Amino acid sequence: MNSERLECPPGQTGAISRVLVVDDSNLQLRIVSAMLKRWGFEVDVATSGPDALQLCLHRPPDLVLSDWMMPGMTGLEFCRRFRALDRDGYGYFILLTSKSDKADVAQGLDAGADDFLTKPVNANELRARINAGERIVSMERQLTETNRQVSDALRELREIHEAIENDLRQARTIQQSLVPERVRIFGTSRVSLLLQPCGHVGGDLVGMFSPAPDQLGLYSIDVSGHGITSAMVTARVAGYLSSTFPEQNVALDRRNNLPFALREPRDTARRLNRRFAADPGVEEYLTMAYIAADLSTGVMRLVQAGHSPPILLRRNGPVQFIGDGGLPIGLVDDVTYDQHSFRMERGDLLLLYSDGFTEAVMKDGSMLGEDGLAQLLCDSAQVGTGPDLLGDMFWRLTTEMADPDRLGDDVSAALLEYDVLR
Repeated sequence: MNSERLECPPGQTGAISRVLVVDDSNLQLRIVSAMLKRWGFEVDVATSGPDALQLCLHRPPDLVLSDWMMPGMTGLEFCRRFRALDRDGYGYFILLTSKSDKADVAQGLDAGADDFLTKPVNANELRARINAGERIVSMERQLTETNRQVSDALRELREIHEAIENDLRQARTIQQSLVPERVRIFGTSRVSLLLQPCGHVGGDLVGMFSPAPDQLGLYSIDVSGHGITSAMVTARVAGYLSSTFPEQNVALDRRNNLPFALREPRDTARRLNRRFAADPGVEEYLTMAYIAADLSTGVMRLVQAGHSPPILLRRNGPVQFIGDGGLPIGLVDDVTYDQHSFRMERGDLLLLYSDGFTEAVMKDGSMLGEDGLAQLLCDSAQVGTGPDLLGDMFWRLTTEMADPDRLGDDVSAALLEYDVLR
């Protein structure tokens, strides 16, 4: 056994630099080794299969030239054992043989040989076979490197995706905190809220605030678009309509150190619109239905800024859609809003909702629509109250949807049950 290192000749890619020659004939070893060294290859030699395997473990070759007929372990068995070795890259294997029968060639290929060379070895043919093997080894290494790069990229993408998932889960928790109360009692009336984003986070927001025992602000908001950007806008709006910090709430007014009072809904919408117009970096807009309620008299004042019309379900059964439209918030600068007033009686229900309800696609391909939502409200009002009523509505909706496991849009609602707790 010996080893020598020379530079690769011109025209070689360098994919094959170390060659292992295995033959029980010392003469054959010297002849083949001499040719390989003249061509610039680093050559190791072995006179038996077991010795060759030991060399492969300590000095993995790029190319093996092995005699087929050897005592003890044949070249065929050595090839099988060589293919079973754990190695980083591909090793090209050429069997040196006098066999030419097709069955013998098939047997050699099955054992893992890449090519065959007839003895005695011709220098030009050997060089051509090595060049062919070098192309194979070079492509295999390029493919391995490409696969490594792809694997690294996929690993980085998985890490990025996991980080995004963690951020979105945290964002969902934060967004849920914007609606800390899902049900609240106001004297003999009750407000319940439903918020179901279609993804991790959404652009819908429902909420309530009360500056005095008989005063209630109730709103349903739908920000344009979906996802993180819309969720950030809803967080911003939640601050503008905060129930915790009344001094920051644009719907509340305080004059001459008197207690906070509800502004007129049209003034609230106009103030919100100015806030959005003042920030040129925000391209999103929102629709809103906002109610300023006097619970002592049942008088409701509504502004409907491009939002779905609230549903009023009277105690004795009739259903009304309240409001007549209006421009969304943040769409046009310096806009005025109309205001609508109506009175609720004992036992009446008022539902503010997003278009995630009405635009839900049913099994027959149609959308639920306003009439379908009104029927949904009537049906659920027969079996539940408060948050159970809203939960039943959402259950009925998803049961009849074409794809109940996938919401096409955020679904939200705010329900006022007026004077029902006597």
